[in-house]
Amino acid sequence: MQPPLRIYLVGAHATGKTTLARWIRDNYGLPMISEVARGVLAEMEAHLDGLRSNIDMIDRYQMEVFHRQLEAEAQQQGSFVSDRAFCNLAYAGHHATILGDIATDPRLSGYMQSVRAGLVFFLRPHRELVVEDGVRAGLQWEEVVRIDGMVKLLLEMFRVPYIPVESLSMQERVRLTERVLDLAGMQKRRKGGVVEDGELHPMPRFKTTNGAGAAHN
Repeated sequence: MQPPLRIYLVGAHATGKTTLARWIRDNYGLPMISEVARGVLAEMEAHLDGLRSNIDMIDRYQMEVFHRQLEAEAQQQGSFVSDRAFCNLAYAGHHATILGDIATDPRLSGYMQSVRAGLVFFLRPHRELVVEDGVRAGLQWEEVVRIDGMVKLLLEMFRVPYIPVESLSMQERVRLTERVLDLAGMQKRRKGGVVEDGELHPMPRFKTTNGAGAAHN
């Protein structure tokens, strides 16, 4: 039996990680770990612009994001796709004072070993994707490039094998992803069912409000 495959999409903000992660989720029937940072931010009832001027709060925020990512992955017993991994460490290095604390945390070494055993796609930045969305701060090209460089530094420093995704075209991103996952033994979801353990299973169904059954996506 094929061991669970952990798929990570890493890189700076505004590089299309979530879009590609959703495509993998929908086409391969994998659970997706969404960006935990937004949930932490909402719980703190804060905005990144405001956090930048409060070093104690940004330290607490970045530490909590690191812990939440570890917890979210630990809850997944099988294969999954995540639109983040250790990416918040790049932001901690630029905006917080806790990177040294995380670097000496024994959980970091174990976590990076787990990431190394997964499949890591490194999405590179493009100016065309840097669009203000009203949620994320620092959506300037120079900031994106700095974070991109820090993510690459972390990948190399921890010897994490990765597949660079350089193209802006979603078509080419999809084709690259399909080929890599095919070589890794992953099968795409087929129409009307899900491929599991080499066999086609019907899509799970749930009851709608009128009592009719519907496929669950």
